[in-house]
Amino acid sequence: MELENTSDGIEQPSTRRERGRDRIRYGLKTWFRTPPRRHGEVFVEREVSFLELFYDLVYVVLIGHATHHLAGHIGGRSIVDFAVVFGLIWLAWFNGTLWHELHGREDGRSRNYIFLQMGLLALLAVFAGEAAGADGDSFAITYGLLFTLLTWQWWQVHRVDTDQRYRRTTVRYLAGMVATTAVIFASALADDDLRVTVWALVVISWVVGGHLLMSTDHTEGFGEGVTASLVERIGLFTIIVLGETVVGVVGGMTEAEPRDALTIATGMVGLTIGMGIWWNYFDMLGRRVPGERGRRLANWLYVHLPLTMAIAAAGAGMVSVVAHAGDSATPASTAWLLAGSVAVVLAAIAVACSALPADEFPPGMRRWVAPTLALASVVVLTVAALQPAPIVLVASTSAVLLATWLIVFAVFLAQGGDPEVVDFQLGHDGVPRALLDLDTTE
Repeated sequence: MELENTSDGIEQPSTRRERGRDRIRYGLKTWFRTPPRRHGEVFVEREVSFLELFYDLVYVVLIGHATHHLAGHIGGRSIVDFAVVFGLIWLAWFNGTLWHELHGREDGRSRNYIFLQMGLLALLAVFAGEAAGADGDSFAITYGLLFTLLTWQWWQVHRVDTDQRYRRTTVRYLAGMVATTAVIFASALADDDLRVTVWALVVISWVVGGHLLMSTDHTEGFGEGVTASLVERIGLFTIIVLGETVVGVVGGMTEAEPRDALTIATGMVGLTIGMGIWWNYFDMLGRRVPGERGRRLANWLYVHLPLTMAIAAAGAGMVSVVAHAGDSATPASTAWLLAGSVAVVLAAIAVACSALPADEFPPGMRRWVAPTLALASVVVLTVAALQPAPIVLVASTSAVLLATWLIVFAVFLAQGGDPEVVDFQLGHDGVPRALLDLDTTE
């Protein structure tokens, strides 16, 4: 735009106003109408944003409502219902997270998408507790609206993609989104049993279909989207479900009558199960980027569904464990729920570790991981079969998790691994000088 100046070179007020209006129009258009990133536009150094952390907080509430319902109705049918509902929750999180990771920007359009999802997720949480029963139709309608929004977002990416290499895969993914949305809406008209069955088929179809798509697709550039920020997002979701173990312990002690020393001790020891899971998961998988394509990547990604589901279920079982702290034997359903959940977590960690590149562990260490975790799972399940007193059950489970970590860490060190305690400074932590000089005197 040409500027109108006075004879002495001073810009006229009308010209300044016009320039200001142009800047506002350009800024608003850029901020709110810039299309999403195309496939292949990967921000390798991208960091998880505050917006994504805010987004994940809604899932804290949503998962909490689903877990709370399981905690009050532990049994075979309720566990199946919880698994199905949690599967739907995970699929929603997976789609919202993956879209933002691969195609989102730090702009107004991406923020609006996130906030619209958060609004629908908050409403979904209202119906999550009774999703398999009285509120099933409302849950289905709300979930259908959420997937409609997510489908629109994926279609926006498909619309701006210009690289023909990605078209076939994105068309298939978009078709899956449309089909899922239609089936979920239709399930609102079914009775409770049929509705849950339909939802289970949706979850299974997504896991199997997604795994096959990721395992067989060899399009160059797709795997580059697996960045450290995606690994961090999945780690953050794992922390969200680990929080359910804390909620379960606190809830159990709050509701317990009487709240005596044994009850409190059972709860506090039970809390160490969540800590043990955290220690094993994050030391083996935290911040480790998996292989970029093929079956290993698919295994790593989709095994996090049963892994996070089992952690949340363990939190629900913790409520019952603490509530029965004074009993001589843990109820069978509670013991199997807690032990089975821990066993699934350990098995899932083993599968996920197999998906990591070989250089993530010292040579020779990988062959120890799966047998160690498998043995730990067998021990945990054996203890549950004996139905010991609740405090014995949680203490034994916690001890197995500790022993598992110690064995794997010992192998890590023996095979040449470096613990990388980068903040440790000799002579500045109160360690006696005699200990610091051991290496030089031997």
